[in-house]
Amino acid sequence: MSQNIYNAVFKVNHAGGSGSCFYLKSINLFVSNFHVVDGYHNLAVQDNNKNFYLAKVVLVNPAADIALLSAEGDFSALPDISLSEVETAIGQKINVAGYPFGMPFTVTEGTVSSPKQLMNNSYYIQTDAAVNPGNSGGPMFDDKGNVIGITVSKFNEADNMGFGIPVATLKKVLEEIGDLDKTTFNVQCSSCDGFIANEEEFCPSCGEKLPENIFKERGLTELAEFCEKAIEEMGINPIIARVGYERWRFHKGSAEIRMFIYDRSYLFATSPLNILPKKDLEPVLSYLLSSENKPYQLGLDGNQIYISYRVHMSDVFSDYAEEVRKNLTNLAFKADDLDNYLADTYGCEFSEYAKKDAI
Repeated sequence: MSQNIYNAVFKVNHAGGSGSCFYLKSINLFVSNFHVVDGYHNLAVQDNNKNFYLAKVVLVNPAADIALLSAEGDFSALPDISLSEVETAIGQKINVAGYPFGMPFTVTEGTVSSPKQLMNNSYYIQTDAAVNPGNSGGPMFDDKGNVIGITVSKFNEADNMGFGIPVATLKKVLEEIGDLDKTTFNVQCSSCDGFIANEEEFCPSCGEKLPENIFKERGLTELAEFCEKAIEEMGINPIIARVGYERWRFHKGSAEIRMFIYDRSYLFATSPLNILPKKDLEPVLSYLLSSENKPYQLGLDGNQIYISYRVHMSDVFSDYAEEVRKNLTNLAFKADDLDNYLADTYGCEFSEYAKKDAI
């Protein structure tokens, strides 16, 4: 199978966590699971080269557990993925592609155990391929590179088994999207397949009761709003920075910035800068020990150089809040300058987490 196919598999990030999705060039939309995006209308998709794109959910079908996303960007260079026209068979070899546990892109191989396993009143493809949280929404490919299903990992009771929504279910949804307004959030009725863009309790066309709170978006905590104001002041859209509950990861220039809460007591901001050179360490170590970077700290984890800022949660909601927010913002600018300084002055290679095309 062509490795280029995997370039069309992206990660989905939002304030509740992450999942996977894949791009269908024929409709210029990304496909994922409803349960991956449930509660979020605006989010980000990320490719394997650490590029983030703002995206919005334009259609959810809760009954089929399918969601369609529209992203800002030019995706014309991505490969054209085909949906399989052949019925899935027992013993068929498959590949599951995605971002398990929010980790970097992986592909696992397996065999179809059952092409039509009935669970919770729906049919799924069952496989022995490794499927973990984060894989949900990614594609299942056959050995010719055709999509045979959408991976789901929401069945916690299913050990050593993976499941996928058959591609036939996706095709049924796609048959109806000719009149879909791709600029707004829509719910597809499970009874009449109609699209509902305005908040309703019942389908205006057939009267079917819609899932409770299906139009509701999840809000941010007071702490998240505080952190995202600092991120905005860095010149970064916070939506593309969200990687989970009160967790953010993004690039400012070449430097990767991470913000997170530790033990519900501390707010951390940190950036993995550069790697120590293999020889002539004394100059750079002397710099790390003597450099004045308050309120930030320079440190090492093995041969990885970090810059970090830590503040107690009590200071976030105190008279020092404005100072804390400025320190968070300035860390990003400091990190983006410092990784270049360490590379130019001491020959320290950039971290593997750096965004290479921004160096």
